[in-house]
Amino acid sequence: MRTARSTARTHPTTLLGRALTALLGIILVGALAPATALAQTRSAEAATGLHISNGRLLEGNGNDFVMRGVNHAHTWYPGETQSLADIKATGANTVRVVLSDGYRWTKNSPTEVAGIVAQCKANRLICVLEVHDTTGYGEDSAAGTLDHAADYWISLKDVLAGEESYIIVNIGNEPWGNTNPAGWTAPTISAVQKLRNAGFQHTIMVDAPNWGQDWQGVMRANAQSVYDADTTGNLIFSIHMYSVYNTAQAVTDYLHAFVDAGLPILIGEFGGPADQYGDPDEDTMMATAEQLKLGYLAWSWSGNTDPILDLVIDFDPTRLSSWGERIFHGVNGIAQTSKEATVFGGATADTQAPTAPGTPAASAVTATSATLNWAASTDNVGVKSYDVVRVSGATETVVASSTTTGVTVNSLTSGTAYSFAVYARDAAGNRSARSAAVSLTTTTGGGTSGAACSVAYRVVGDWQSGFQGEITVRNTGTAAINAWKLGFSFANGQTVSSMWGGTATQSGSAVSVTPASYTSAIAAGTSVTLGFLGTRGATNTAPTAFDLSGTACTVA
Repeated sequence: MRTARSTARTHPTTLLGRALTALLGIILVGALAPATALAQTRSAEAATGLHISNGRLLEGNGNDFVMRGVNHAHTWYPGETQSLADIKATGANTVRVVLSDGYRWTKNSPTEVAGIVAQCKANRLICVLEVHDTTGYGEDSAAGTLDHAADYWISLKDVLAGEESYIIVNIGNEPWGNTNPAGWTAPTISAVQKLRNAGFQHTIMVDAPNWGQDWQGVMRANAQSVYDADTTGNLIFSIHMYSVYNTAQAVTDYLHAFVDAGLPILIGEFGGPADQYGDPDEDTMMATAEQLKLGYLAWSWSGNTDPILDLVIDFDPTRLSSWGERIFHGVNGIAQTSKEATVFGGATADTQAPTAPGTPAASAVTATSATLNWAASTDNVGVKSYDVVRVSGATETVVASSTTTGVTVNSLTSGTAYSFAVYARDAAGNRSARSAAVSLTTTTGGGTSGAACSVAYRVVGDWQSGFQGEITVRNTGTAAINAWKLGFSFANGQTVSSMWGGTATQSGSAVSVTPASYTSAIAAGTSVTLGFLGTRGATNTAPTAFDLSGTACTVA
């Protein structure tokens, strides 16, 4: 849950903020009973297209399907149709598309929705369609009901019928606020049954109350009864993970509760950048989703009022934000873990693994980074990505992923010996044998010095005693900058309270920033963007000078 996620809406976060302040540390409670054998049997009998069996989302051919993708705000940006192809190019296998049933925003017509379905299929993406007008019902007076959303889906039945292998119906986004969230259960059951009585065979997705975050445990406590009310068993629960999930325990407890009970769940939205309510633990979210083979859909492609949650800037796929770099190229990210649905490749899944990559060669070794390059693998269909692992005895740790035959590994320790090897993956997720390993020892000393750079600083949000800032660091030189340190000073007593894309330390007015792993390398001619929340007094003058690893930067 964020203060705003699109230019078309702003959530009432004052009440949420008060609730989170009081309850942020609470571990969600509620008991889940094991899913019944009856529900498992009926889902197997109704295995038309995407369906649920034994708590797992499967394709019609029985192949396990794990969603790896993003949310796209179509209803507010209907002209951004190229986004679906761009999302696919990141390696995503799923897109969750924001629609409106006409209650709050302009209704998306059957013709328009049919076009979206066709574009998803053309781009080989599983499409989760959701109605957004229900957001915060009971607390936001402008929100519509799940019943109204169900009627909208029924009006689209002719468009969606026969698309069960490609479409999941997410009845309504975050369909209950923080006011009396216990009221969520009965309308959710009623909406599901209304769609089933109308003949829908699709897998149905239901979002949690508490603006999707279920911090009072209502969905967790009532999930079994909601699931049992679905005559097909093809129902999956969606939790939205933002500031409530700021500890590893909160994340793992919630997801394990559903998996242990045999109930299907995914992370239908999540964010990583910190806000005034807390700092979501996206690393644990993504790692746990990969460990348990659960889907995740990051919020959101582009167009947020608060741009810290834009995965790409201005719908431009060549301008990834720090958040986008984390989602697409980070550990447990989309490039590393996504597998395309087999329905797009025929009834028989690709089971042939790529050949082993060539032995990596190390170059540009510094105190904290090294560049690795290797000979490409071959595959019967095509190599999709490479995983770089650190090898230590019998232990392997994934340290980077790449869609090319090279990568710079960052956040290394100076004067330390390392051994790295590479795996290849194809679109079906088949992994090659491991390459031979290369050994190297990092140098002693600091990071890149003498770099040519420019820095752009701007305030993107301002409120009483606080503000949100953004710093873009551009490499204007001809060589890559690695393991940098950015320095600047505030003039009016401002302080940095939290940062994403880097780590800030402050002594008086002087601020020093070191990079996150995914912003540590700045290739020539490219930039990285940092975001932060700060405190201020009556005056908030921007810094006038910046240095990068001891070299003065041009102020843009």
